[in-house]
Amino acid sequence: MEMTRREMLVKSGKFILLTSAAAAAWDYVLAGKAEAAPNYDMTKHWWAMVIDPEKCIGCGNCVRACETENDVPEGYFRTWIERYHVDDWDMEHPQVDSPNGGHDGFPEKYHDGGKTFFVPKMCNHCADSPCTQVCPVGATFITPDGVVLIDPKYCLGCRYCIQACPYGCRFFNPKTNTADKCTLCYHRITQGLTTACCEACPTQARVLADLKNPKDPIHAFLRTHSVQVLKPQMATHAKVFYKNLDGSVR
Repeated sequence: MEMTRREMLVKSGKFILLTSAAAAAWDYVLAGKAEAAPNYDMTKHWWAMVIDPEKCIGCGNCVRACETENDVPEGYFRTWIERYHVDDWDMEHPQVDSPNGGHDGFPEKYHDGGKTFFVPKMCNHCADSPCTQVCPVGATFITPDGVVLIDPKYCLGCRYCIQACPYGCRFFNPKTNTADKCTLCYHRITQGLTTACCEACPTQARVLADLKNPKDPIHAFLRTHSVQVLKPQMATHAKVFYKNLDGSVR
């Protein structure tokens, strides 16, 4: 029996099999009827993610896991890691690099003091996303459980959404000729799994959160920690929260 791309992903000689239920859930999403997916009620969830830069070691596991899970073309990234280096005497002008998106980790570079840290980045799954507002055909949309997705069947490849994203999180996929980005592993989270990047992180620097679940640890975390979002001045109501985000991060 021939398997579709949703059922079998091939990367670096490894075969990743999705369960039939996960593949079915994705089919419902693309049909605009995700609430009908087996064993999943969209009205009971509002998805977000918490990232702790202090825990990130820049190993690249999350980038590689995302690439394999989602068949991301080489040289493109649904999630990536940036390295920041801030000199003690120039806190307002950090040096930032991201060799190959952090896919292969980071070679040692700084030896002269200052502070070096890593910041994972991805689609912020904004509640008021600029990308959905500019799409002329509604190919990019927000699900009732708060995930911003792209329906490749309707995407024209006009790139308006790529230009509108203030976080640089979208890219044009040369394989599909459509806009592409992080889906928050929707095919996984609708089946009770976490995202591939969270699963692969050895330090739990990234944690999937459900803001509608009163028992989710995210609520206590937000009450007891200093938490920021990227570019708050854009008023996108981003749902990727960073713990103790350094003021130099842009």
